[in-house]
Order: sequence, then structure tokens, then C-alpha cells
Amino acid sequence: MARSNPLSLGRDLAIDLGTANTLIYARGTGIVLDEPSVVAINVNDGRPVAVGVEAKRMMGRTPNHIKAIRPLKDGVIADFEVCEKMLRYFIQKVHASKWSKPRMIICVPSGITGVEQRAVQDAAEYAGARKPVHIIEEPMAAAIGADLPVHEPSGNMVVDIGGGTTEVAVISLGGIVTAQSVRVAGDELDDAILQYVKKEYSLAIGDRTAEEIKIQMGSAWPMEEELTADIRGRDLVSGLPRTIQLTTEHVREALAEPVSAIVDAVKTTLDKTPPELAADIMEDGIMLTGGGALMGGLDQRLAHETGMPIRVAEEPLYSVVIGSGRALENIDAMRGLMSLGGDD
Repeated sequence: MARSNPLSLGRDLAIDLGTANTLIYARGTGIVLDEPSVVAINVNDGRPVAVGVEAKRMMGRTPNHIKAIRPLKDGVIADFEVCEKMLRYFIQKVHASKWSKPRMIICVPSGITGVEQRAVQDAAEYAGARKPVHIIEEPMAAAIGADLPVHEPSGNMVVDIGGGTTEVAVISLGGIVTAQSVRVAGDELDDAILQYVKKEYSLAIGDRTAEEIKIQMGSAWPMEEELTADIRGRDLVSGLPRTIQLTTEHVREALAEPVSAIVDAVKTTLDKTPPELAADIMEDGIMLTGGGALMGGLDQRLAHETGMPIRVAEEPLYSVVIGSGRALENIDAMRGLMSLGGDD
């Protein structure tokens, strides 16, 4: 799918720069990279030791001179230099050419401030993107990726539960009508499990263990078959390793607060929706995307709380990057959905 000019060899890339995972879509190829947004840094000289999957395996297991850092927090850049190194590594991994710079679309949360958006664009430009870097809002990309008819004059509601933020938006005629971005998502769920186990069982567990528990046992609605698992950690009283038995009911209790916050965000957005669009949503339902959509019983919980039909996207983890990839394939037709850096 090369463009007419034979000298413009730059492959265009769409990047979903997520708090938990970074995904890259290359024009004409599809998804070419899916790795955790983690960088392991050597503290002595500041050089990255490992990036992505390798670095994630090191989390919580590093010696003193190595530090595993997650450069994004709550959907925005928390550590600029590390984020730029990570982006550069990922871009070089998928974009071999030294001479041509790729055109780029990057996804950002809808509640992002101008300064935070500028930081994302600068990081991409330093990492080797061609100016200007296009920005697309995550709920918009998620809706395109989940095959919602965004250009139609009808209400499409999308709930994108990622690692750092939950984006709830109502989209009509290729634009966001009303949106809410809450910083309660996957990370917050992990933290809730960690704190619960600490409080109820006086057991300290790591972030990765908490994430495992969430993925394997997390639920927002009573399950047909409740599970039990052995969880290992450090006893806070004796200081020795200990194993406890945790059931899915316990995990549900631990997750109650963050899940309620997500449900409330959906309700608030519905409250702000114009009545015509609310009627459309009542008919077509709410689309769930993002890693959080994989949580057991979340659709039933939302259906119970809102009375709306709930659908889960086919590949919830990839909706945002596929949507931004489609925007990239039709970059001229999609101009209206994106904002260019520096001119707003």
C-alpha cells in the first residue's frame, strides 16, 4: 500500500500508548507490536536494560542497580525521558528504515489537558515521528475499532476500560458528544486486591500477583461456579512467606469500590446525553472495550445497573489500536476526528 511517491518509504504507524500495554499498528500490515509499557533502567547510567515483555518479567524482582519503571500513569506520561526511550525502542523495532520518519497517530485519553497532550506529541517526535503527530481520542478510536457506525447521526456509546483510565463517551456524526474520563481502571483494580489481601489477611503480595488474581478470578457479578485459589505472599506479622485461600467472592468484595466508580461514570455520562441519542443507545446498547471488558460479569452488572443492552467488542484489547489504524488507513477522510499538534 505504498503511496505514489517512491521516495516516501516511511511506514505510517498508529500507536495506542497505554498505561499497561503499548500496541502499534503499521499501515498495510496490521498490529505489529503488543508489549507491556514497562522499562527496566540501570540506575547507575540511566540506560534501559530491557523494554516490554522482558522488563515486565523483572517487575518486583530487581536488584538495587536495576529499576523497573512504568512511564505512564493514569493514561498520561509520568516519566517523560523513560517514555521517550520506550517509544523509540518500540518504533525502531517495527520501523527499520533509518532515513524516513513515519507519520504517526497516537491515542490519548479524552480528559487529557493540553500540557499532557503536548508531552505525548513531543515524546513521539523525539522518538522519531514525522511532524506533525496526529492525536486521536481513545473513545473515538475504540468506537471505530469496535465497528460502531461513528459517522451516522445516531448515538453510539462506548466504554473503554484500560489500564490507567476508563473512558466513557457518546459519539455521533464523527464527534464526541459527551465524554467522561475517570482514572479508575485496571491498575486501580490491582491495587484494590492488594490492599484487601493486606487488610483482611495481613499478607503482602506484589503487583504482578494482584494482576494475576484480577485476570483469573476478578468478577463484578455472582458467578455460576465460584473458584478458590492459593495465594502466596509475605506474612506481615511474622515476616515469613505464607499461603492463603482466596475465593472469587473475596475478590469481588475487594473490587466492589472501583467497579462502582466505573458504573457511576457510565451513569453520569448517560445523564448528560441528549434525549434523542439516549433513545438510540437504549436500542443499540453500550459497547465495552479495553482489557477491563474481559472481567467476568461486568456486562451483567452494567445491564442490571443501567437497564441497557451491553455488548463486548470482539477483541476488546485491540479495539483502540485497530480503530486508530483504520483512521491511519483513511487519514484524509478521518481528518475531522483527529487534532494536529500545536495548532489548537
